[in-house]
Amino acid sequence: MYKLLLLTLLLFSIDLIAQQTPINRTDYQLTMKSIDQKIVVDGVLDDLPWQTAEKTTPFHKVTPIDEGYPISPSEVMMVRNKDHFYVAITCFDTIPGKRPVESLRRDFAFGRNDNFIVFIDTYNDQTNGFAFGISAVGAQWEGIQADGGFVSLNWDTKWKSAVQNYSDRWTAEFEIPYKSIRYKEGQTEWGINFSRLDLKTGQKSAWAPVPRQFQTANLAFTGTLKWDDPLPSRKVNYAAIPYLFTQGNQDFSEGKNLDYKFKAGLDAKVTLSSSLNLDLTLNPDFSQVEVDVQQINLDRFELFFPERRQFFLENSDLFASLGANGNRPFFSRRIGLTNPVLGGARLSGKLGNKARIGLMNIQTGSNELKDASNYTVGVFQQQFSTRSNASFFVVNEYNFNAQGDQSKYNSVTGFDLNLSSADSKWTSKIFFHQSLYQNMQASAFTASGSVLYSTPKLAFALAHSFIGEGYSAKVGFVRRTGVFRLVPEFQYRFFPTNSSLVSHGINIGSINFFDTSYQLLDRTSGISYQFTWADRSTLSFNISEVFIRLQNPFDPTNTGGTPLPAGTSYQYFGTGIGYFSNPRSLVSYSVTAGYGSFFNGTRSEITTEAAYRFQPYGYIGIAATYNDINLPQPYNNANFYLIGPKIDVTFTDKIFLSTFTQFNNQINNLNVNVRFQWRYAPGSDFFIVFTQNTFQDDYVIKDRGLIAKISYWFN
Repeated sequence: MYKLLLLTLLLFSIDLIAQQTPINRTDYQLTMKSIDQKIVVDGVLDDLPWQTAEKTTPFHKVTPIDEGYPISPSEVMMVRNKDHFYVAITCFDTIPGKRPVESLRRDFAFGRNDNFIVFIDTYNDQTNGFAFGISAVGAQWEGIQADGGFVSLNWDTKWKSAVQNYSDRWTAEFEIPYKSIRYKEGQTEWGINFSRLDLKTGQKSAWAPVPRQFQTANLAFTGTLKWDDPLPSRKVNYAAIPYLFTQGNQDFSEGKNLDYKFKAGLDAKVTLSSSLNLDLTLNPDFSQVEVDVQQINLDRFELFFPERRQFFLENSDLFASLGANGNRPFFSRRIGLTNPVLGGARLSGKLGNKARIGLMNIQTGSNELKDASNYTVGVFQQQFSTRSNASFFVVNEYNFNAQGDQSKYNSVTGFDLNLSSADSKWTSKIFFHQSLYQNMQASAFTASGSVLYSTPKLAFALAHSFIGEGYSAKVGFVRRTGVFRLVPEFQYRFFPTNSSLVSHGINIGSINFFDTSYQLLDRTSGISYQFTWADRSTLSFNISEVFIRLQNPFDPTNTGGTPLPAGTSYQYFGTGIGYFSNPRSLVSYSVTAGYGSFFNGTRSEITTEAAYRFQPYGYIGIAATYNDINLPQPYNNANFYLIGPKIDVTFTDKIFLSTFTQFNNQINNLNVNVRFQWRYAPGSDFFIVFTQNTFQDDYVIKDRGLIAKISYWFN
């Protein structure tokens, strides 16, 4: 069955994608003139080159309606010299009043700040590139683009920017060194687009038009940036980022004394060419990484928490995009969270015009929780048409201390085929992954196919996958094995005219799991209807149906109570409502609530978030979730709550303080995390982080730690 469906999806996708016509970038062109001098980056557009530079044509609305021109226009100019290129931005205001911003924090939340972003397709492949942005108060935002334009903000580089605010406009200047990005040598043009989010008018606009169902970061919809002479060839360039670290920890629950630790390490970046980069790390430390946002666990399977460590995130799209959600052959959080990382290396970038490579090797040490292991990931990606590519990979974990029948290695190898039409309306993915290990079981593979069609009004998707019982990806994230998964989805939107209601529409979807004999194991189906207003507030209603056939005993409260027996089946229904307020207001909030049956009982749930911003210096927010589960005797009842107040203060665009407290009665824990950061030089930081865990019921301290860390970027 799955082989036939995969073949059908493949042929269907190729046929549909082949019918699409390429995007014509020549309709929107901007010339970047060469200059001999440097520009003073102060946000004031009075330097002589700006008086004669070419300006962009008018921007086009993207949201809420992708027709016509925005209420408040914008314009951009660009020039270059032998070391840098410069961007001059003017964002005009037609509505008086304060410009909404959340804070001065770097890599700000896009939807909560007036901002302007530049998206650059430096490889001219409409798939990979770089993004540089700024908020109306000068906070920087930069990221690396992959998979057609999705931006990862966990990439830092050196560049300059400045902002000036006036009553009728705000202006900005960027200075971006060539050595801070990657590009193909010998070119005289890039794909480029400019995006502005104007929260006062509630409009997002772009220079080259972008259909409203897509992000403005989508590199299928760019204009052309042209210049006369090719950019300079890149010489081998080095950057070293050493750090010093000190930590004090005390484990009160184990009765241990205060323990001090001193540590030093080094990250290094070697630019081998204009499009190929080598990253090295020795004795890395990730103690300054933001704490995970906890979840109430009512699931039978492993919960997903995103990777936050920068070494694993920079240029990681080649590795992290393999497979699909819930079925990834590589998940970097498997590495070094329970035992120390001793060192590692990552080579990534372009080989020629259409090929990309990613190689990573990590060595960990041993402790009482896990043996020393070596991890290797290699990916080769070949682009074969506009926005379509094939990736071939291998992931391997080698355990140095495996004993007896325990496998010394666990490998996964395979291919991913990504297909996309030039206009992004049709996208499809097909992959086959094979695991290899000692005493390998039958069906040690997974295969999947999916197709998505998306227009402003209509979207539908179909995804199917098989995960064999013997499939094992120890360095991946695989929620369950021995199943077929089938997911159909449908969405339709209406767009009223002359109304404050921008859109409303229906969403229908179903997630189905079958065992290898095609017997239904689980089904989660739902139908929802959503309303969106011009102020970007939304209201939604939903009805859900769940069917579960337990394969193992399970306590629905996860409290260690009497479990429901294996082999029993349950079908239950629920309803819900959700409201998200206008994000432009100084006070914003959201509330979602639901009620329905739950296994052989009932469940009530409410989740709420609220925040007040004291712009531009930060915000105070709180998130809370409450679950009331009632089951018949002899099964446990439960009342779970998770409350997370957070204070984020940005004293300047370089000095930040955040506090995050999480009360979680399911695990009887109160966690406090206080994080201070001073970016005292470009790419260079000083951190102080305080963490404390306390029993939630009696507030007795479990453990406490304080770290101080300083790093400096030598280039």
